[in-house]
Amino acid sequence: QVQLVESGGGLVQAGGSLRLSCAASGRIFSINVMGWYCQAPGKQRELVADISRVGSTNYADSVKGRFTISRDNANNTVYLQMNSLKPEDTAVYYCYTRVVGYDFLNYGYWGQGTQVTVSS
Repeated sequence: QVQLVESGGGLVQAGGSLRLSCAASGRIFSINVMGWYCQAPGKQRELVADISRVGSTNYADSVKGRFTISRDNANNTVYLQMNSLKPEDTAVYYCYTRVVGYDFLNYGYWGQGTQVTVSS
């Protein structure tokens, strides 16, 4: 099994910054994609940003220029630096990873979620 441990959420004023971290551990041969999704009340979960093993990134239009995703392959950790936060960024943020197991099959895993609240 694979465990994801998230940290870094909290309450911040508009214009402020937060940094989310997510560390994966367990039976991992390698990790293809690591990313962050968010889900606001009454809305569907949606992609914020993801990053491939070689560092290719993908961002939602709403966060481009404000958020930066990065990863530490040696420690199976992904980060999301969130700057210039807006009240509309308020949501539960979930870490996602696509892991290659020792059977060489791909498996998707979700973190437990961390609340980000941006006050106006």
